[in-house]
Amino acid sequence: MATNVFFNNYQRFSEQELIDDLVIESIKQYGVDVIYISRAIKGRDVIFNEDDFPEYNETFEFEVYVKNNEGFEGEGDFLSKFGLQIRDQLTLTVANRTFERYVTREVVELIRPREGDLIYFPLNEKIFEIKYVEHESVFYQMGKTQVFDMTCELIEYSNQRFNTGRTEIDNYFADYNTDVYVSNTVTLNALAQTDDLSNNLNFEIEADGIIDFSEVDPFSENIQISDS
Repeated sequence: MATNVFFNNYQRFSEQELIDDLVIESIKQYGVDVIYISRAIKGRDVIFNEDDFPEYNETFEFEVYVKNNEGFEGEGDFLSKFGLQIRDQLTLTVANRTFERYVTREVVELIRPREGDLIYFPLNEKIFEIKYVEHESVFYQMGKTQVFDMTCELIEYSNQRFNTGRTEIDNYFADYNTDVYVSNTVTLNALAQTDDLSNNLNFEIEADGIIDFSEVDPFSENIQISDS
């Protein structure tokens, strides 16, 4: 059984272009400008398939629509055993043609937003990491998809390297960077000067007054207990 040959609902190029234009115009009216920061793979671990030394060197600016306009989603702010964690999440929508115009034309292999790349969100001046990209959120209107939905979470900084040429991004985590190089040797004393939490010597001194195995080691198999 075939569809009606007199109605072409999925292969009209002119109708597809019209919907694209309407989507782009709507995002331009109701969206916000963001900065897309692409990741460069510098130290891929072939076993765990992850990058130990990510670098962010290129930026692209375009408009997106904020889907969750009533506030951030995700788990929010909560206290865990690792301290205060902020799990703000937002979903950003970018038109396919917009991404192609501002990104793909500059970097051919970037045909869509990538997981692991970053978004600088100017409204709260925070950097978010793209966790997932959905390309079928709008299901083939006139036989074509028009947008990408980028699910983003607030980045967890771990000494990623930024060299984008934008001061507000390159210096964003300057106060938290703990990279220390002393003649190719990193020392605890040098690290303590850059990281206030790395007070290892203070911890050791404090522990000496609490735990002392000099007389009896409770974890040894040769403990001898005398009745006298």
